[in-house]
Amino acid sequence: MTSMASKAAAKDKSVPESGGIRGFVDSNQQWISLVMRLLLAAMWLNYSIGKLGSPETNAQSVRDFKILPESLVTPFGYAQPYFEMALGLLLILGLGTRLVAIFSALLLLVYIGGIISLGARGIAISCGCGGSGGLVPKGHTRYTLDVLRDLLYMVPAAWLIWKPASKLSLERALLGDPI
Repeated sequence: MTSMASKAAAKDKSVPESGGIRGFVDSNQQWISLVMRLLLAAMWLNYSIGKLGSPETNAQSVRDFKILPESLVTPFGYAQPYFEMALGLLLILGLGTRLVAIFSALLLLVYIGGIISLGARGIAISCGCGGSGGLVPKGHTRYTLDVLRDLLYMVPAAWLIWKPASKLSLERALLGDPI
């Protein structure tokens, strides 16, 4: 009887079987995090590159949102693509991944809020994501798609907040495996 009790106790203390989706995720977490890092990085680089060549146009896109006071429009419009590019490059390198993911999620929430506010206020513009925005005819906005796209980009940001350790990470190479 004691033998059966010890076997049952030993079984309870053992590592749970790795199978199914959870087992796949557990055994491949760092590779999944790498993919999430690169997806989010590609999004930020795509968002920034179209704006870098014409900061005046980006500042006008920011102005068209009619959210920021005029004194902040130009500084934000000029700084935004560089900040987005920095997020993308840090993600590619794998430096400060969790912090960059937090900033990414917060910035995406700001973008989502801005896009929703456009629809609520009846302003018809292109959001300027991945390039320059501008006025569009009423009824030709893509606000729902723009919000859904940015919500989709929240998935890799959330994953990286939860599981930032990844393969091919400079952070990992410098600091070692996380605890």
